Amino acid sequence: MIGVIGEALIDLKVDHEDARHPVAHPGGSPMNVAVTLGRLGSEVVFLGRLSGDAFGKLLRTHLAESDVNLRWIVDAAEPTSLAIVSVAPSGSAEYAFHVEGTADWQWTDAELPHNPGLDAVHAGSLALAVDPGGPVVEQWLAGLGATISLDPNVRPALLGDREAYRERLERWLGFASIVKVSDEDLEWIWPGADPEAIAAEWIAKGRKLVVVTRGGEGSLVWAGGEAFAVPAAPVDMVDTVGAGDSFSGALLDWLDRNGRLKPTDLDRLTAAEARDAVAFASKVAAVTCSRAGANPPYRSEL
Repeated sequence: MIGVIGEALIDLKVDHEDARHPVAHPGGSPMNVAVTLGRLGSEVVFLGRLSGDAFGKLLRTHLAESDVNLRWIVDAAEPTSLAIVSVAPSGSAEYAFHVEGTADWQWTDAELPHNPGLDAVHAGSLALAVDPGGPVVEQWLAGLGATISLDPNVRPALLGDREAYRERLERWLGFASIVKVSDEDLEWIWPGADPEAIAAEWIAKGRKLVVVTRGGEGSLVWAGGEAFAVPAAPVDMVDTVGAGDSFSGALLDWLDRNGRLKPTDLDRLTAAEARDAVAFASKVAAVTCSRAGANPPYRSEL
């Protein structure tokens, strides 16, 4: 089984020209990854802190209807986090967050399962980066012994000092075997740096699979001793909300279905297999971009 840990929040999507009628969509990068995995038919469990408010109930329903296991959900007393999503006519999205004192960031060690027996765990985004719970999640991940998949999914407005974030990221990279990162993320973390040089350094330090996504320009991939590009799948664009998350979920689904996700199996991943995995992930992300909000496809729709 694959675990996903992190935030589950509400995306309040507002029209770029007329914000009078926002629409609530279940969101949060890690939750979107879990939903993608569930809809593709992978066995997946979500580890999140969900409020008992109306939005929290919506999130529970969304996860359950997407075949995500909820056995390690924490019933949180705090309210649900909100992200205000403003979508431009091009489909690109801007985010503003309302997260002070909300449920996603309050992890304690007692709330996390010990020896959960998971094959892999996906993490990243805000729940790993925001105090007070971020360091708790980080310590838990470092001690698991499972394959760790990492997507930094940078949200600068909530990350504070750039140098402090870099130090945290370096620690996360120490236990992650799979890293998916966007070129925009890398540009914020290391302005002006060469993404290819960064990814090659990560591989040299022991990562097994690194993917740098570049939107419509496709992905750069490092795996199996090779570096190569995979084109983006064609898409009828509505918006980009959740596209990177569905990419991550589909990537893990492919690796799991093809016996390349557990630590010893990932060691045998070839460049050809990685190419197929990334092509599949690009296809799933393209379907998500053709719909409003983070709404990844079910396997039967592919």
